[in-house]
Amino acid sequence: MLLHDTGLVYGRYLRQSLRSRFALLFGVLMPLLYLLFFGPLLTDLPLGGSGSSWQLLVPGLLMQLGLFGASFAGFAVILENGQGVLERMRVTPVSRLALLLGRVLRDATVFAFQAVLLVLAAVAMGLRAPLPGVLIGFVFVALLTLSLAALSYALAMKVRTPQEFGPAVNALTMPSMLLSGLMLPMTLGPAWLDVLSHLMPFRYLVDAVRDAYVGHYATAHMLYGTLVTVALTALSVTVGTRVFRTAGA
Repeated sequence: MLLHDTGLVYGRYLRQSLRSRFALLFGVLMPLLYLLFFGPLLTDLPLGGSGSSWQLLVPGLLMQLGLFGASFAGFAVILENGQGVLERMRVTPVSRLALLLGRVLRDATVFAFQAVLLVLAAVAMGLRAPLPGVLIGFVFVALLTLSLAALSYALAMKVRTPQEFGPAVNALTMPSMLLSGLMLPMTLGPAWLDVLSHLMPFRYLVDAVRDAYVGHYATAHMLYGTLVTVALTALSVTVGTRVFRTAGA
């Protein structure tokens, strides 16, 4: 029943996304702008690491896509709550876990489409990376999208208005982007900033994806990134499910 209910919820929200093609393309716009206007500035610069500037930048842009796209997913729940959609769902026998999983799996699917567009654009700009590394990167950032979307929905169930939700998300996403080394490796900064960045879970994910993009799969970065990703996914889905149940969604 859980799989059946999740499929129903997933199909409902996926159809909504497919009807809004502009939103699908607009979500990948900011990483594409970074790719087109920021990426060429890094060519031939000594950025450290064993890969090219594109192999350093593109994993960070994929992480940025997942970070910002998933973190603001909760806006939809606030709108649905105001329109009475959640109230109507509450009287159905659908599993509360399915209500969450259907949403976050839709978000991961939308990310996969946007990520493919971004990587194809990066290949046209000069990215060269092994196919297994690119696929591993998709998996990492898809799980990040799933995790952050679950937390975003949980937060949206706790606040009442978009005016409360937006500033709270911004206060979390901006430090996360700056301290995770999405644009440039944190090793280029001062030692204290590099140490501080290790307190940010996303740092381990972006380091793992960058290793994958240069074909290094059996590394400490890959191990730490995998452990952090699995832990974050489990914690996020658990928190999101508990909030959906207690909120009566």
